[in-house]
Amino acid sequence: MAESERRDAMVSEQLERRDITDVRVLAAMRRVPRHEFAPAHVRARAYDDGALPIGSGQTLSQPYMVALMTQLAVAPDARRALDVGGGSGYQAAVLAELVEEVDSVERLPELAGQARERLARLGYGRGRVHCADGYDGWPAGAPYDAIIVACAAPSVPGALVAQLAPGGRLVLPLGEASPQTLTVVEKDARGRVERRSCGGVLFVPMLPGRADPA
Repeated sequence: MAESERRDAMVSEQLERRDITDVRVLAAMRRVPRHEFAPAHVRARAYDDGALPIGSGQTLSQPYMVALMTQLAVAPDARRALDVGGGSGYQAAVLAELVEEVDSVERLPELAGQARERLARLGYGRGRVHCADGYDGWPAGAPYDAIIVACAAPSVPGALVAQLAPGGRLVLPLGEASPQTLTVVEKDARGRVERRSCGGVLFVPMLPGRADPA
C-alpha cells in the first residue's frame, strides 16, 4: 500500500470514526507525510494507532491525539501557533498546514536539529524550531492564537498563559500521575482565563531547562 493510501486509511479509520470532525484538521492529517517524521526502525508503523519512540526517551504522539489537540487548539481564524515539546516536528508540520506562523520549542538539541532539517526539507518553512525551555514558551513570537504542549506539566505554566492571545486556546496534559488530564485553557477578549478538562491521557513529563548536548 502506498504511503498516501496508508495516510487516507489512518484518517478514515482512526480519526473520522472517532470524534475528529474539523475538516481542516482532517485535511492537514491527510497531507502531512507522518512516515517522514518517524525513525527508520519504526517507519513501517508510522500510520498505526499509537505513539512511536523517536529516541532520547521521547515519542511521536498517536495520530488521534495529534488531531484531537489540534482540533481543540486551532480556531478557524488562528494565525500564529506555538508547539511545545516539538520532538520530531510532526505537530509543527500539522500546524503549518493550518496557520501562517508556527514556532516549535524542543529542549533537546539533537531532536531540535533533526526537526528543523526535516521541516525545511519537506517544505514547511513557516515552522521555526527553537532549542529552548518549554516552560518559557517562545516570547519573541507571542502572542499566539493556539498553543499545544506535547508533554505533561504539573500545573499550567504561567509563561504560556501570558503568551496566549485574547481569544486563544492552550491545550496541554496536566498532572504528574497516570493518567494525566487533557486540559483546554481559553483566554477571552478581556484576558480572563477559563479551563476545561477533556479526559485522561498519557504523555512524557515536561522537563525544565534546555538540555546540554551529549
